[in-house]
Amino acid sequence: MDAKLTLKLNESVIERAKQYAKENNISLSRMIESYLQAVTLKERSNVKISPLVESLTGVIELENYDYGKDYTDFLSQKYS
Repeated sequence: MDAKLTLKLNESVIERAKQYAKENNISLSRMIESYLQAVTLKERSNVKISPLVESLTGVIELENYDYGKDYTDFLSQKYS
């Protein structure tokens, strides 16, 4: 069942988010829902990350790579 949620955000963030959602053919509500779904499921995971793997996090930097777009696209496909 869907429920209504009211958020108070910076106006420029909202405008950029709306533009991003439009460019990626996804509703702003769906985009936020996907993000919250991913965050809350991630925290419930019992997967342990080894210290070695954790130390490697962020080692590789890719130029001009839009992590946010890639992750949003993934979530859109996963929850569509």
